[in-house]
Amino acid sequence: MATPLEIVTAFMKAMEALDYDRGLPMLADDCAYINPPPIGEVRGPAGARAVLEPFFAPTLENEFRILRAAADGPVVFLERLDRHRLKDKWVELPVTGVFEVHGGRITYWRDYFDAATILSQWPAG
Repeated sequence: MATPLEIVTAFMKAMEALDYDRGLPMLADDCAYINPPPIGEVRGPAGARAVLEPFFAPTLENEFRILRAAADGPVVFLERLDRHRLKDKWVELPVTGVFEVHGGRITYWRDYFDAATILSQWPAG
């Protein structure tokens, strides 16, 4: 069985490619996915997809650079630089993600970032 860090890294790779069919099954059915306001908390793969699909709609390419990673049992921390290529520019967002993995699936995912940093650069609607 893969380690929690391997599972989270594989999940990030799938989401980087917007491969929802490969990535979302790595989330537990009741996984809590939490972002800073105004996004907040959603549950499970369907909740995560409802947040991610509209957000990523204007992206032509994504790159999630893992700068630092640490794991302690089921808990994984990733310091990332999330890069998104839009029609006319790249947008970068420093993110720290906290994950918990149980039974081979992600049960908790919380990303910390400055929402104003991304929202000020993101296309409206």
